Amino acid sequence: MTRLRAQDTNVCGVTAAIAVIDGKWKTSLLWLLESGPHRPGELRRRIPEISEKVLTQALREMETDGLVHREVHDVLPPKTVYSLTEFGRELSELLGPLSDWGHRRLDRLTEARAAS
Repeated sequence: MTRLRAQDTNVCGVTAAIAVIDGKWKTSLLWLLESGPHRPGELRRRIPEISEKVLTQALREMETDGLVHREVHDVLPPKTVYSLTEFGRELSELLGPLSDWGHRRLDRLTEARAAS
C-alpha cells in the first residue's frame, strides 16, 4: 500500500485504517508508545532491528496521520519525545481485538502443522 493511499478519502473504512498502520514497524511502535512517551533512542533500543532512517520515517508518517505527537524540547543537545495522540490511542485500543484474532489464527496454523 502506498503513502498516497493513507490520504485517499475514496476508500472503505478498513482500507483507510490499514493505510496508516501499513509497514513493518508501525504496529510495534504503536504498542511501545501505549506505555507512554519515548525518545527515538529508546524506541531503537526496544526494536534493535529498525534502522534510524526507517524509525524516523515511520514516526513522521504516523505524525502526519495524526497518530503520534512529536515534542521537541529546547535544550542542548536537542531532546525529541514521541507520544500517542488521542487518535493514536483510539486506534491502538481498536487493534486489540484484531491482535487477539491474529493470535488465534497463529494457534490454528501451529495446530494444523502439528497434525500433518
